Amino acid sequence: MSTQVETPTGVSREHRRAAMASMVGTTVEWYDFFIYAQAASLIFANLFFAPMGTAGQLVAYVTIGISFIFRPLGAIVAGYFGDKIGRKKVLIATLTLMGAATVGMGLLPTYATIGIWAPIILIVLRILQGFSTGGEWGGAALMAVEHAPKGKRGIYGAATQMGVPLGMLIAVGTLALCTGLLSEEQFEAWGWRIPFLISFVLILVGFYIRRRVEETPVFKELAERKERNHTPVRSLWRTNKKQVMLAALSFIGTNGNGYIIVGGFIVAYSTREHGLARVDVLVASLFAALVWGVFTLLGAHLSDRYARTTIMNLGNAAMVLCAIPFFLLVDTGELHWIYLALGLFAVGLGLSYGPQPALYAEMFPAAVRFSGASIGYAIGTVLGGAFVPTISEALFKGTGTSMSISIYLMILAAISFVATSRIKNRKDEDLNV
Repeated sequence: MSTQVETPTGVSREHRRAAMASMVGTTVEWYDFFIYAQAASLIFANLFFAPMGTAGQLVAYVTIGISFIFRPLGAIVAGYFGDKIGRKKVLIATLTLMGAATVGMGLLPTYATIGIWAPIILIVLRILQGFSTGGEWGGAALMAVEHAPKGKRGIYGAATQMGVPLGMLIAVGTLALCTGLLSEEQFEAWGWRIPFLISFVLILVGFYIRRRVEETPVFKELAERKERNHTPVRSLWRTNKKQVMLAALSFIGTNGNGYIIVGGFIVAYSTREHGLARVDVLVASLFAALVWGVFTLLGAHLSDRYARTTIMNLGNAAMVLCAIPFFLLVDTGELHWIYLALGLFAVGLGLSYGPQPALYAEMFPAAVRFSGASIGYAIGTVLGGAFVPTISEALFKGTGTSMSISIYLMILAAISFVATSRIKNRKDEDLNV
């Protein structure tokens, strides 16, 4: 029985439940992802890639990027089933797969115990994380946006985006607590497993909430009209190839710049190059997540009043302007300046990130919307954030200066600025069939 009974404000219980399901699910997904990124940056080189010596850290960074390669495949599979059998079923499947892979990592023996099988199994589990994440975002975004009340697609879609700062808050907070309460020897021996195993509890919460949400009104209409697309990916590439590539390029600036913080690079860089305590930089990252979350909501809210592309490009411009000051502040080695650097950096990230779900939903027709949003997002993550920690590490070692990383980040944001400018504003158009 439907619960789509609206209050005087036009917001029903099902509207709120859909937004909550999108936010909780993506929070769990991104918690799992961030736990891996931070662990790979901090300790996995010693635990799983020790025989490689000094190259072990670079290989650990590469494993962060490996999962991105499989995101488009996950997006294609999830898009196919999401446009064919519904958004809800796919979202439950992606959540379960991501959680199972993360818990598996928490139980995985290290190289010292099972030798070469340890990094092999770790990489397989990492691939499963990437595959599930590729299908998660598009489905969660559509669940929120297609349920949204009129004129509130931006702010409801932001529920999906809030999974990133919230997942980061929980992940980094858990890591900071573990590193603060345990000695370095305890953390490397067994304490690193705790954040991975905690994922099991979060999965149960997300699974329960998603089970209670109805299918989106748009997909129900497709089903009733028998207009579901049985070859959505083929149709997408035949009719909406340009929109897919614009969607991908519009995201690489946010994704690439964001992964400097969430990919673990800045924590590893600050502790290695400037001798800062790991827990101090992790707490500074929590501050960045809070700022990111606030400006994500602000960007989404403003996109319901003004053109979404305009608000996203404010964020892209801010990232271009902040790239050089960011590393100048970090390279002071002073914690209070690092807080300022991370806070300023997060402003542009939030403004460009908040409007994205609504914009992507509006770019594609209903019958291929899951495929279009998921594949555009997945390609953007490969081109933008996949190997940002690896590239940043290589640039720093090759040039001896962090300014090379700043220039790299500026180029990514500039590309997104141009691509976003070419996307047509469809803010007030109907999303239904």
